[in-house]
Amino acid sequence: MKRLTYLLLLLSLPIFAQKTQKTTAPAKPKLVLGIMVDQMRYDYLYRYYDKYGAGGFKRLMNQGFNCRNNHYHYASTITGPGHAAVYSGSVPAVNGIIGNDWFDRFLGRTVYVAEDTTVTAVGTDIAGTEGKRSPVNMKTTTITDQLRLATQFKSKVIGIAAKDRGGILPAGHSANAAYWFDGKSGNWISSTYYMQELPQWMKDFNARKLPDYYKTQKWETLLPIAQYTESDEDNQEYENVMSGEKLPVFPHTIANNNAILTSPFGNNMTKEIALAALKNEKMGQGAFTDFLCVSFSSPDYVGHATGTHSIEVEDTYLRLDKDIEEILNYLDATLGKGTYTVFLTADHAAADIPAFLNKNKLPGGVWMGAKEVNYLNGQLVEKYGAGKWILSTDNYQITMNRELMKKNKVEMNEVFKLVQEELLSMGSPVYQVVNFHDMANTVIPPFYKTLVENVYNPKRSGDFMVLLEPGWFHGGSKKGTTHGTMWQYDRHVPLLWYGWNIPVGETTQQTYIADIAATLAALLKIQEPSGCVGTPIEPIFKK
Repeated sequence: MKRLTYLLLLLSLPIFAQKTQKTTAPAKPKLVLGIMVDQMRYDYLYRYYDKYGAGGFKRLMNQGFNCRNNHYHYASTITGPGHAAVYSGSVPAVNGIIGNDWFDRFLGRTVYVAEDTTVTAVGTDIAGTEGKRSPVNMKTTTITDQLRLATQFKSKVIGIAAKDRGGILPAGHSANAAYWFDGKSGNWISSTYYMQELPQWMKDFNARKLPDYYKTQKWETLLPIAQYTESDEDNQEYENVMSGEKLPVFPHTIANNNAILTSPFGNNMTKEIALAALKNEKMGQGAFTDFLCVSFSSPDYVGHATGTHSIEVEDTYLRLDKDIEEILNYLDATLGKGTYTVFLTADHAAADIPAFLNKNKLPGGVWMGAKEVNYLNGQLVEKYGAGKWILSTDNYQITMNRELMKKNKVEMNEVFKLVQEELLSMGSPVYQVVNFHDMANTVIPPFYKTLVENVYNPKRSGDFMVLLEPGWFHGGSKKGTTHGTMWQYDRHVPLLWYGWNIPVGETTQQTYIADIAATLAALLKIQEPSGCVGTPIEPIFKK
């Protein structure tokens, strides 16, 4: 009897082994959809909540996981660095993306973040630099690269954004494709980094001539304008006037291809191309997880022009809500609900327009840095001799002419003392000036010191960094707003998760933007990007 039992046990072992293999094989989502909303502040989720439909932002918030205390972990809150940080899980100090532009000491000129002079445009015959683009300036891998590596490059990765950097940086170095909008031709284009010719479906999309259609439309409010009670009144003197118009009021006309982007039509066009890519590339329908990176650029254009309390911004988000709903409904219909994973975040947030703050007795202002720098250069000339002492002020960083300093035997610390003294003079909105060559002696709270350290890249950064007081930013006009500082209003952005393996819930524990790539790596059971500094968001894994 014992021998019979032993034989039966031996015979059953292969069955148990097979069952164990099936159970432990890691399940994967069919698709990961990364949604970036350029310049989306965290509070927009709640300020406009009552006017959102059930299937867009509310669906992600109420049926997914909401990280309510999510921030950027560095000081230069700008589009290029933001997109790079989300997908690399790193910081500008490591991935090298310190701004949208930076001064290259070796080339002696300013370099654009997605610039690549070795490639050319695909999809347009109009001469220009718009097609000379690739991710070559990013020094680390991305989570999309790691997915490609994990599947022996069988996973399909595509990046889409009206802004080239918004599609290129997320898609990574090994992407199948990245597409962006070319205002000169009105086409969506790519570069020879990815392909020699646009796929037929993209040619067909361009043949639809959607920009020509949008230029015949007026941008009216989605709801009666009196219902936009969450926003300031229309026609404010501190809002910019749209191209071809005389007043900053509804309805708005679309004067040219580029003007499409400063309207919800830019989001609508991005949504249409995202759906076309999903359909024609059959994303999520193969044996391996695919990854679609979509960045909605228009909220940034609208926000810069009209500010964080404008009816234009509110209307843009109410319409974007519907665009997101349409994409989610398409994925439900084609892949099945619960079979794909979505995350939504932003590349940075934004400051309130200083004139709006001042009107309401709140501190803030615009620092006319160009005048200040010209004065500084004059002071340096007066003390040390003729020459262009300051080469660049990109990204609030002052790049000194080291060759001129060497020639005149001037020490960096000596120059720093002069610069700091002038910029911190009475009545200045400068909070502090940081010497990147002597960070140990920088006197600011440790928390903010870390944010500054995380932007310093020895090969690309300037010599000093100017930190403005809260509510202030650098600009040449008192209309509209911007971003780029280390303060909360620029760093606090949404982070929503939804779909496959995502629990329903929320957390107010501190999360950082680099945690997104680390969390995706843990969900997909793949290696983190090469420069990742983030950690998986633990509450998401507590089921």
